[in-house]
Amino acid sequence: MIAAQLLAYYFTELKDDQVKKIDKYLYAMRLSDETLMDIMSRFKKEMKNGLSRDFNPTATVKMLPTFVRSIPDGSEKGDFIALDLGGSSFRILRVQVNHEKNQNVHMESEIYDTPENIMHGSGSQGILITWTKRFKASGVEGADVVKLLHRAIKKRGDYDANIVAVVNDTVGTMMTCGYDDQQCEVGLIIGTGTNACYMEELRHIDLVEGDEGRMCINTEWGAFGDDGSLEDIRTEFDREIDRGSLNPGKQLFEKMVSGMYMGELVRLILVKMAKEGLLFEGRITPELLTRGKFNTSDVSAIEKNKEGLHNAKEILTRLGVEPSDDDCVSVQHVCTIVSFRSANLVAATLGAVLNRLRDNKGTPRLRTTVGVDGSLYKTHPQYSRRFHKTLRRLVPDSDVRFLLSESGSGKGAAMVTAVAYRLAEQHRQIEETLAHFRLTKEMLLEVKRRMRVEMEMGLRKQTHDKAVVKMLPSFVRSTPDGTETGDFLALDLGGTNFRVLLVKIRSGKKRTVEMHNKIYAIPIEIMQGTGEELFDHIVSCISDFLDYMGIKGPRMPLGFTFSFPCKQKSLDAGVLITWTKGFKATDCVGHDVATLLRDAVKRREEFDLDVVAVVNDTVGTMMTCAYEEPTCEVGLIVGTGSNACYMEEMKNVEMVEGTEGRMCINMEWGAFGDNGSLDDIRTNYDKLVDEFSLNAGKQRFEKMISGMYLGEIVRNILIDFTKKGFLFRGQISEPLKTRGIFETKFLSQIESDRLALLQVRAILQQLGLNSTCDDSILVKTVCGVVSRRAAQLCGAGMAAVVDKIRENRGLDRLNVTVGVDGTLYKLHPHFSRIMYQTVKELSPKCNVSFLLSEDGSGKGAALITAVGVRLRGETSS
Repeated sequence: MIAAQLLAYYFTELKDDQVKKIDKYLYAMRLSDETLMDIMSRFKKEMKNGLSRDFNPTATVKMLPTFVRSIPDGSEKGDFIALDLGGSSFRILRVQVNHEKNQNVHMESEIYDTPENIMHGSGSQGILITWTKRFKASGVEGADVVKLLHRAIKKRGDYDANIVAVVNDTVGTMMTCGYDDQQCEVGLIIGTGTNACYMEELRHIDLVEGDEGRMCINTEWGAFGDDGSLEDIRTEFDREIDRGSLNPGKQLFEKMVSGMYMGELVRLILVKMAKEGLLFEGRITPELLTRGKFNTSDVSAIEKNKEGLHNAKEILTRLGVEPSDDDCVSVQHVCTIVSFRSANLVAATLGAVLNRLRDNKGTPRLRTTVGVDGSLYKTHPQYSRRFHKTLRRLVPDSDVRFLLSESGSGKGAAMVTAVAYRLAEQHRQIEETLAHFRLTKEMLLEVKRRMRVEMEMGLRKQTHDKAVVKMLPSFVRSTPDGTETGDFLALDLGGTNFRVLLVKIRSGKKRTVEMHNKIYAIPIEIMQGTGEELFDHIVSCISDFLDYMGIKGPRMPLGFTFSFPCKQKSLDAGVLITWTKGFKATDCVGHDVATLLRDAVKRREEFDLDVVAVVNDTVGTMMTCAYEEPTCEVGLIVGTGSNACYMEEMKNVEMVEGTEGRMCINMEWGAFGDNGSLDDIRTNYDKLVDEFSLNAGKQRFEKMISGMYLGEIVRNILIDFTKKGFLFRGQISEPLKTRGIFETKFLSQIESDRLALLQVRAILQQLGLNSTCDDSILVKTVCGVVSRRAAQLCGAGMAAVVDKIRENRGLDRLNVTVGVDGTLYKLHPHFSRIMYQTVKELSPKCNVSFLLSEDGSGKGAALITAVGVRLRGETSS
């Protein structure tokens, strides 16, 4: 027993001794983590250079765009032929992809040899940059291989094929694994050659136009180091391998790590060690000196755990070197060092790719899947384990799943083709749907013409009753002249909140407007309860405000901004025509809202108010801007709702007696189209939004352009696209089913130019929508199309207004200012610009300026009240 232990100890010591000798001899091949981290940062820099337009021409890592913009989503289907050329033989495959509950891919293939004379003969839109893997066929480098294949098929003449995609085998690997795991966004090959690809943000790819979405980049990392950047870690054996290769000076990284060269690297080391008497007692045989006699498969066999030393003896005996046990131990360790170096170097470069992915996503921890293929990774007994272990040390903040690819170059090529077909069909259907939202200049001119017709109908006594655009007289006959002065209350009711304001207006050399206000909520049960409850709630809030400001007592003049369609009999009386914006309070429609307010004040018996003016918020917007800018004669609101007003000639206002001067007309243009005049441009989504609204069939123009409804239009389109499988993997989530979840503010955020797709995804995740990058692009496109149409329709309406003012005054050219308010106009990144361009294009004889209103519904109401008090005083005197 003791003798056996001593013998085992002796052999262990002997083995350790041999290992130490080899470690010392091949010290340059053993790379520390510090060195690997340095290589990782070097490769990251090379990637950046390859992506840059300025540095790409001289970059060694070419970072080639593949034009593969999406990984499979599981809905692919079809019958495809794949041609796989990448080594000494090639395959033709028939790949059938079935889109069922259990994704099913059926493959049949035939393998054909590529004779040596053809590999090195003549090459009888992917442009081949350079041959590798011993190929040397002339007339192919720099040529489009698709054209060459087309030409060869045509020359043969007995069949035809539609060549959809040229696929790099690495990309094929990623796509194959992406079909099974949609988290897969990296492809890796470690076999005869080596390469990696990954999904890069399009905004970083200078060589391809566009900045939204992602595209698979084929790194071609085999050329890493061709510029000398790896000279400090290349050994004499690496240089000898390179000198004897078909492409000296090229693919230097590949020659250090790939299966094509690993066996040869080991052979060169063994020859040198034998020459120095460190192996085989200095014996060197012709077999040992012959290139190709020691293969990478021999390295794998020698490194097997149990039978490795036995395999070493057999392989070395075949080379005629009569190895001792020590020799077998030494050769096994040489193989370990060479293959371990390969695993470490590949881990370093892949680590750089993963870090870039993590940075692109702006996430502290990356979770991703790497599709991997290649004989070295698959068949070497220790390679994958070592490689994974090193990678975990180098990128501890990444959780990586490795998925073995099943026929990446064949099935993968079919997958790229299948995805291309899917995307083309999806794109066609998406464009077909969104085309209904894209309005031509001719269509917009027609909208402008129809708006003008409706305006005329609303102004005329004979047609007013049946007109949908009511063109309501506001009894505001003058804009401020600067002499207004005093303290005024303003009440602003137009949505789920309302405000009470105290506005102090001072005239003189230095005109000032000082405002104090308080905001109060209107609970939904009051919005949709009785009229008495609504107005009692309002008066209760006014009472609170008067106490808050310490001004309860004197009878103060009040302007009541009431942002709902009203028919005014005078400045201080307005009859509610219809509720909008979710209000449903009973016993209000058909009643004078000023009287309803006065009655509620009387019921409270606490204070008194002088209701001087019932003010529409759009008129208030115009008046606020007119106080600053005398050319302001139009008001526009594009917020929760939408409306416009303008100064019309009294002779055209048939509903009010008198022909002298002007009066501001509250158009109530939200109802444009309620008579069917816009049906030809309303989409199914507009009809759905209208159908489920509180006032179905009413305010149709408003429902196409205002903030309250744009998000709903988008949500309905997204549901439709999800049902068709274009979005969110075909899964309609509960939040997406929820009416009103997609607020218009999200449109503004999503369409912001400063927002990367990553942030768009974050917004969608807030809404409970788990989106991919492709989903984010499509959502952004939908938002853009819907809001663009809104801005154009608004512009067409405004063009009708300004042209009417110009024609009223018989002018060749009109200079006019539009006072504008509303969250959509103010906050949306593109709305104001598109609307302005539309007005300019549709009304070329008008110079229209847009001026942002500062609190039209509050300050504006006070100014109208001040003008009313001024005019009242002038009349009485």
